[in-house]
Amino acid sequence: MPDSSSFIQTLLQRIAALQSEDTIHFPAGLMPSYRMNPLVLGYHRPDTNIFFTAITVFALQQIRNKLPPTLQEMVDKISSKAVRHYPDFQNKDSLKTYNFYRTPKAGRPSGHFPNGRFLNRIEHFRLPDDADDTAMIYLTSQPTREDLLWLKHKLTLHANLATRQVEDTFPEYVNLRAYSTWFGKNMPVEFDVSVLCNLLFCIFHYQLPLNEHDHDSLEFIRSVVEKGQYIREPFRCSHSYPRAPLILYHIAGLLAAFLPEPLESIRRQLVRDAYQLLADGLSVMDRVIVSTSLLQLGEKPPRIDVRAIPDKEIEDYSFFIAGMLTASQNPLLNRMAQSRLVRMDWTCEAHSRALLVEYMVYADAV
Repeated sequence: MPDSSSFIQTLLQRIAALQSEDTIHFPAGLMPSYRMNPLVLGYHRPDTNIFFTAITVFALQQIRNKLPPTLQEMVDKISSKAVRHYPDFQNKDSLKTYNFYRTPKAGRPSGHFPNGRFLNRIEHFRLPDDADDTAMIYLTSQPTREDLLWLKHKLTLHANLATRQVEDTFPEYVNLRAYSTWFGKNMPVEFDVSVLCNLLFCIFHYQLPLNEHDHDSLEFIRSVVEKGQYIREPFRCSHSYPRAPLILYHIAGLLAAFLPEPLESIRRQLVRDAYQLLADGLSVMDRVIVSTSLLQLGEKPPRIDVRAIPDKEIEDYSFFIAGMLTASQNPLLNRMAQSRLVRMDWTCEAHSRALLVEYMVYADAV
């Protein structure tokens, strides 16, 4: 990649520079991220979480072997700094699941919704460990086979119909024994197609034995694409990634990496949907991830000049969203959960720039 390797190097240098050297909000190695609500004037908080650090490392590690040796070394240095803080986000009882926020152990209080004035004071908003963070941390570290098999069993204990039934999904899926987003014993079952893709990516990557929960999770992914539900009602399909481009990006990545047979039937539809999304008009960063998805699926979408993307578009890109009421089992609150007023957007410049690196690597390979 002679023409673009210098710009990829510039992007990696910026990611490395963004990686914290230890500040009041971000311990050394973490990627700074911020939560905000555009409808609430002035709500913009530094957010000390492990999620954006893990997904930034994941994106870079996935394309590492396609980079020249000098750039591989840069990725390795970024990764080694990042993983040091994974234990701070491990389960409070030292189980091998992980939390979005630092967990309350070793005399340390819960780190949920840090640097705010209200949410961090209320126990109700302390998050349980979740499948998304856990999958990303397993994928970017070196878990033992024993840990992986333990996790596989742990997932079955929280899957749909293990102890309770999913409610906040389309009626045709309530009897699927798919995995839930949450590990908390008092949390409702939640189906999130993007989280399921990350989790199945982990399961396929480590070649773990498949069971009915894996097959039903794949069926949920296949069906929401086949029926167009992820386009029409993305929030009901993915609470944490409630935009069609984000969902498509996760599904395409899983399909391209492992070719799971149940998803082959939706390959052409994903491609058609991706081109339609591009034609309908997207923000430039959403165009990047949809184009990356097409490239991974063997297509040749129009080239994007990533050098021309304004810094503000990169810095303000929201890849992850949290619905504050999605965990409620109250029907009224569930209906309110889709409101922008009770949702938060997260931004992370380092991860956005990792998405640009990923796109450039795939685009140069065509």
